[in-house]
Amino acid sequence: MKSLLHFLRPSHARRFLEIARQEGVRQAMRQAGRRIALAIRGYSPSEIAQITGQQRTGSHVLSGFWAEIAREQAFHVRIPPAVLNRRRRIAVIGDLNLPQCRKYRVEQLQELWQSGGAGLDYSHFQDTPRAISILQSATHLLLYRLRSSNLASMYLYEARRLRLPVIYDIDDPLFSVSAYETYGNMTAVDPGLKHHFLQEAPGYLDVMNACDVVTLSTPGLVEHARNYTPRPLFLRRNFADSETLEAGATAMRAARQREDAGRPFTVVFASGSQGHEVDFRILRDDMIAFLRADRARRLLILGHFPEGIMPEDIAAQVLHVPFTTYERYLQHLADADCAVMPLADDIFNRCKSAVRVIDAASVGLPSVVGRVGDMSAMVQHGETGLLVDLKGGWGAALEELASDRRRCARMGLEARRSLKIRWSARLEEPVADRTLAQWVLE
Repeated sequence: MKSLLHFLRPSHARRFLEIARQEGVRQAMRQAGRRIALAIRGYSPSEIAQITGQQRTGSHVLSGFWAEIAREQAFHVRIPPAVLNRRRRIAVIGDLNLPQCRKYRVEQLQELWQSGGAGLDYSHFQDTPRAISILQSATHLLLYRLRSSNLASMYLYEARRLRLPVIYDIDDPLFSVSAYETYGNMTAVDPGLKHHFLQEAPGYLDVMNACDVVTLSTPGLVEHARNYTPRPLFLRRNFADSETLEAGATAMRAARQREDAGRPFTVVFASGSQGHEVDFRILRDDMIAFLRADRARRLLILGHFPEGIMPEDIAAQVLHVPFTTYERYLQHLADADCAVMPLADDIFNRCKSAVRVIDAASVGLPSVVGRVGDMSAMVQHGETGLLVDLKGGWGAALEELASDRRRCARMGLEARRSLKIRWSARLEEPVADRTLAQWVLE
């Protein structure tokens, strides 16, 4: 019974809501069900943590250690590790629950900083033994996507004891009440979820302002963050690491083997989380007209998408594939001809990154994008994709690509080439501010 009561804690409710928003209620229920099933079978919360790899030891586990070394006059580190160690090593402690965020903001950092000669280790913030361990050998601490909590305070306190410079990294305006209150996608989800994010916003800002510098994923997010923090702000965009490029190449090869000369011209719309049907409505009418103009055309929807948005007369032309693994996602992308990525114009979306463009380009697809967010920075109009105005142009852009499939394919290959040359792991523009590398490495 105690194990089951453990799951009623507010922290677990918050985690359930976040997974529900990003991956859907079904995925959230599946994860919750697995943990509850283990509890019913007699596992305690600590045993479940061992099984799932997420340790949940006490949030003040360092208190005894701190007291002991303080009594021994050994609490304060006189010389920062960054001075003693010639090679920099970054400890990343963050919320790693969301697969896309974990990939683009944490895991691929190893390749990025290795290009500058720095090492990197990472840990989920709830895995306190590992988090504390990687802190001891670090020269810098990076906190990713953390809000205020006892654990966040403990890691910051230990970092200050060790005299580690601290970076805060975030890829959505989770700290911004103004962004969430005007975010159109929130109209498509449970009102309680919006209320939850509004209540959590100050907690993200608390941790952000406790750090020395902040890294953000887009120019729009950098600009918006200036309204909330006096800390130095650095741009560090998402990029294509070696694993992404290889997975994309594998998906392309498999798609060529399946290719049929009579295959319908296929447009793909990827929806990474609930609420993106609000963005899709920007081009809905243009998409309907495009599909009705030629019954051989197809729309492939990947991820979360509610029923009833597209009319019945073109239902046979619309294929919906639910949320799946990253590898399968790339395989589905590779079967299309082009990708569309509309975004409604609001504060939150102006901060959005070009992750979907990266994914599409990795499998050789050109992208049709609007001018909201950072996606237009990655698309060279007429060469790697097409840019359209928010108020229209989607239908004309799709007709342009469908009328010349060879040109469309060439644009896709050029998008992949540009991805490898300009948007791969590098500590320089356009991926990262040069001053960020200097701040860490010098």
